[in-house]
Amino acid sequence: MSLSSFLKLVEIQTKLASCIPFLLGNIYALYHYNQFNFKNFILMFMSLITFDMATTAINNYYDYKRAKKTHGYNYETHNAIVKDNLKEGTVIGVILSLLIAATIFGTLLFLNTNIVVLLLGMVSFLGGICYSFGPIPISRTPLGEIISGLLMGFIIVFLSIYIHVGNSLVLFSYSNSMLSININLIELIYIFMFAIPTVNCIANIMLANNICDIEDDKENERYTLPIYIGKDKALNLYKVLYYIVYIDIIIMIVLKIVPIVCVITLLTFILVNKNIKLFYEKQTKKDTFALAVKNLMIINVVQIVAMVVGNLIVK
Repeated sequence: MSLSSFLKLVEIQTKLASCIPFLLGNIYALYHYNQFNFKNFILMFMSLITFDMATTAINNYYDYKRAKKTHGYNYETHNAIVKDNLKEGTVIGVILSLLIAATIFGTLLFLNTNIVVLLLGMVSFLGGICYSFGPIPISRTPLGEIISGLLMGFIIVFLSIYIHVGNSLVLFSYSNSMLSININLIELIYIFMFAIPTVNCIANIMLANNICDIEDDKENERYTLPIYIGKDKALNLYKVLYYIVYIDIIIMIVLKIVPIVCVITLLTFILVNKNIKLFYEKQTKKDTFALAVKNLMIINVVQIVAMVVGNLIVK
């Protein structure tokens, strides 16, 4: 398998969807806790990126295996296995190699931290694999948007903060046959609010993908959320999720969860709203699906820059 075929198989361009919440979490840890563990940063990044590539490859492999419609953009052009005529054995080998690498790096991260990382890592691995694998993959159900949003948008943000600050957020203790769990509830709520822009943007990437694929999904028996609620309601949900992001940012600024400089993120509404209108006009994988990815980049890259500036001002 050539490098270009590998990059197509794992859809390398989509890895920003996991890198952005990872970066945001690390910056938040610096801003709020003034802590940063470089070793944990590298271990989590390697586990995250290899696992993300593995789940994408699994998704492409099972879309290829289960496809009933074997022509058109999604099958002949979008799927690297068909487009580059990849051997099934090679694809399976790549998937297993990536999963092994992700497991090794994840285990090393757990050994360098504690059981909370292990438990959340297991949830992430299970959710990521079940997303594409099994008799009824999550991606073929109405739960795809919420699961992908929470796993990638919230858990990645939380873990990328936790690997630096550890027990100040969640503490497990066992003594005299008693298991105790202490959670800093206020901080957890703040982190969830901080993660809402990534949760919603990632959910909307999935939602936009499913809206574009409604007809193909019906043929391939993928019963996604837009098929259940209809295209019109799915489009309205797409818009509302973005609006919630900006309401959340305003609340975070007022509560001083993020630095005041994050007000510049609100300016991205002009571009995002323009992209929402374009998507409303036409919904195709080829022409407008990328707008959801662009919105993720527009909102969260500006937020990253604002948080970095906020860190520098505080320091």
